[in-house]
Amino acid sequence: MLTRRDLMTGGSLTGLLLLSGCGLQPTGGPTVASGPIGTDIELEGAIRFQTWNLRSAYLEYFEGLIDEFVAAHPGASVDWVDQPADGYADNLQVDASNLDLPDVMNLAPDLAWPLAQAGLLLDIADARPEVLDGYADGAIEDYSGPQAGTAFAYPWYLNTGPIFYNRALFEEAGLDPDDPPTTWDELFDLADAMGDAVDGRFYMIGQLPAIADFGMYGVQVLDDNQERFTFNDERAVRMVERYRQAYERKGLLPDSTVLTYTGGGERFQSGQVALSTGSAYDVANFKENAPDLYANLGITETLTDTGHANMFSQGIAVSSRTEHPEVAIAFAEFLTSQEKQMEFAHIVDVFPSTEGALEDPYFTEDDGSDTSEVRVVAAGQLDSARNYTPVVWTEEMRVELQRQVGDAVVGRITAQEALDASVAQANRLAGVSE
Repeated sequence: MLTRRDLMTGGSLTGLLLLSGCGLQPTGGPTVASGPIGTDIELEGAIRFQTWNLRSAYLEYFEGLIDEFVAAHPGASVDWVDQPADGYADNLQVDASNLDLPDVMNLAPDLAWPLAQAGLLLDIADARPEVLDGYADGAIEDYSGPQAGTAFAYPWYLNTGPIFYNRALFEEAGLDPDDPPTTWDELFDLADAMGDAVDGRFYMIGQLPAIADFGMYGVQVLDDNQERFTFNDERAVRMVERYRQAYERKGLLPDSTVLTYTGGGERFQSGQVALSTGSAYDVANFKENAPDLYANLGITETLTDTGHANMFSQGIAVSSRTEHPEVAIAFAEFLTSQEKQMEFAHIVDVFPSTEGALEDPYFTEDDGSDTSEVRVVAAGQLDSARNYTPVVWTEEMRVELQRQVGDAVVGRITAQEALDASVAQANRLAGVSE
């Protein structure tokens, strides 16, 4: 699914319930035998391929890709099903419960993980171990879960975003537009300064921190065993307290403390917020719908105190119950090959997950176009980027974190109380005993 939130700012598909929290209890187990599976045979069989809200914008690409695959393998056929964005997780749950998942499917890590736990996805590391060497390590980790030596999907496209800021608002607040923040604490300092200068006419920060932001601030979100949530340490408390200070000094948009608030990007576009996460995917939108912002658009690298930017990814999984595993595997590998990922990246402003692909001049050289500067900045971050949102992080956990942090920011509770409550609830939802 290609939306601004999923590609750039939301991390792990915020707004969808994790399937394991929705009563997913499939029975029957896999039908594909464990062990290596070869595809150097005459492929025969029909498979169903499911994507997520891609048909309307990318029909020609996918139809051409499928035609090319079938032309090379006349005994195979691919039925492409594109599901709408709304209800995608619910549809997956129904298909999983009925043991009727598509043979090949587009999944993000948080949707793939519960299916893998239920034994419904083919372990690529078991079936095709030699193939995984062709993908970037960081991308594979997104689909490995806590257990090492497994991979429940092929990495497909990746994204990360630089920071956009409004140079005109920086100047109006007396800040240097050529010196944007490079660390979180610098951001908080500038937020305080902006709030002092403009007294609520606009704000530096437009939303509360997500779990990935805690990770980029240097908080250890999970323990060393990747089992228990731990984002209530001293550094996490400091981050929440800096948000509270920004709120008190009018550097943080007050609406961001409302539980249902999701409008940081829109407020940035309208000129009410001076800084926002973003990507090349947004530049054309700014040019068309916010010309004043576009004329004053500043671009800098993602804020991270760890040296690693946040990465978002989409993968291609194969059902463990497919009747034609060779065809499904061959098609998944064709779709996620470097050639096809590069083609897709030129169409969509996303990044390929294959090893070495980001060394292409398309990702390293600014050609002067509207999107190339953002593309080059973002691509430069991906080599060391990581996904700070654990695959076990759910929508319920996200809501609880936003609720508690919002209460702390407006002064109803302390930062420590907010984080302790959020961590306790996250561990309960993850099934971790006290």
